[in-house]
Amino acid sequence: MPNRNQPLSDTRSVEPLTLFLKDMRRYDLLTAEEERELARRWRDHDDAGALDRLIGGHLRLAVGVAKRFRRYGLPLADLVAEGNIGLMRAARKFDPDRGFRFSTYAHWWIRAAIQDHVLQNWSLVKIGSTTAHRTLFFSLRHLKAKLKELDSGDLSPEAAAAIATELDLPEREVVEMNRRLAADRSLNATVGDEGEMEWQDLLADDRADQETALAETEERIRHKRLIALGLERLTERDRQILIARRLLDEPVTADELSRRFNLSRQRIGQIEAAAMRTVRKAVLAGRAAQATQRPVARQTAGKKAVKARSRRTGRVPG
Repeated sequence: MPNRNQPLSDTRSVEPLTLFLKDMRRYDLLTAEEERELARRWRDHDDAGALDRLIGGHLRLAVGVAKRFRRYGLPLADLVAEGNIGLMRAARKFDPDRGFRFSTYAHWWIRAAIQDHVLQNWSLVKIGSTTAHRTLFFSLRHLKAKLKELDSGDLSPEAAAAIATELDLPEREVVEMNRRLAADRSLNATVGDEGEMEWQDLLADDRADQETALAETEERIRHKRLIALGLERLTERDRQILIARRLLDEPVTADELSRRFNLSRQRIGQIEAAAMRTVRKAVLAGRAAQATQRPVARQTAGKKAVKARSRRTGRVPG
């Protein structure tokens, strides 16, 4: 068995990926009953060993999900590390008495953590903030493969229309996203026979574009943090229902949730709507707070700049 004196959270920063993958295989897969027992020991008794075992038994799941995102050009080690963070969050929040298998519950948290990492680092693409745009970004390659358009450059009008219909988006947005993704991937194409240089190495350094991309990335990060804060305001039951209904690529039906939580379909809908209002209110309040802080921050920065100039020039600001 792995060394219990070294927590799993330290593994990604201390050991190379190959050693981590080898160590991961020492953990046995868990049965449903073992999952529930370990989760209860953590929830009821703060048993860190049980938490470690629950996480260890699902490291293969985190690695498996991470491998699906390799096509975005990010290091697998980073994707696995982000997946492990999502796995640990899931283990700490999991309620074993709700009837879910832990792997089902953890899968969403793992994928969400990795997707956030991809979105934050795919700086050349403006993803869009809606669920449909997010789904388009991560599903476009799969949908193109289904339509046998994977190796084509621009989408055919028929393929664009089919994808737009499936995701309920305008065709022009599907076409635009396809071109952006194709452009980003082409930047990583090698140049010359040796393959030691990429096209992006030959591009001019456009500071304005870099600043715009950075601002957009920071805005996405702020938005996701506000959503996370809103989710934290919900009870575990309400959070699970909202995630299942609104945040999965394939939403869970109200009938299924009704059976899981022993509630009527109408009650599930009421909880979903109330949870959405809570999260939306948290996001709006957070944005309002940020808006009031920015003028103060700019004013403070301006005063510092004036003082710095006065020190350099010897002039006293008037």
